Amino acid sequence: MFKDRIEAGSLLAKKLEKYKGQHGVVLAVPRGGVPLGYVVARDLNLPLELLLTKKIGHPENEEYAIGAASLTDRYVSPRENFSADYIEKETERVRVRLREMKEKFIGDHHPESIEGKTVIVIDDGIATGLTLLSSINMLRRQKPEKIVIAVPVAPRKTLDKVSEQADEVVCLLVPEDFYGVGAFYEDFDQVSDEEVQYYLKKHREEYAPLRKVA
Repeated sequence: MFKDRIEAGSLLAKKLEKYKGQHGVVLAVPRGGVPLGYVVARDLNLPLELLLTKKIGHPENEEYAIGAASLTDRYVSPRENFSADYIEKETERVRVRLREMKEKFIGDHHPESIEGKTVIVIDDGIATGLTLLSSINMLRRQKPEKIVIAVPVAPRKTLDKVSEQADEVVCLLVPEDFYGVGAFYEDFDQVSDEEVQYYLKKHREEYAPLRKVA
């Protein structure tokens, strides 16, 4: 059980210490992954960016991910067979939301390139991992050196699937009985837009001077 996302982030950072100061970037999944991502990026002295991807849902069950889209890319599982029209409409629907998030959280900031770098993807936990798997496939196209998935908690079946796609998976807690990510936090209040903005701003204020010295 974790006290809150900050404690979970601190524990993750200790497990990722070998990447401190390396040629890498932390990608936090908004919103829940941002407090953890801030702590990990701060402790490892790495840049912090957002993983702006969202799932493309099944037409009969939107909670079931058949793929995911970013602002510039899309991945749909080759095992799924849906009309191009449906995929296009869902992609645009997702991108409307992503553009809103980009404007709200990133603004004029130019995100770090991940090409040739170790990418550490941070979230507050994984349930099915379906959206994450699609996101990993999209990240691969940007040619990172390595993709590391780091989360405090996830079920074993999901970790096995993610491990097949990622280069490394770090998970602090793998419960036999998994009832949802929030069940393993004492404080699992929803992360607000204002908190996301706060952590991003705070990291840029703290990290920028270190980058200039480097």
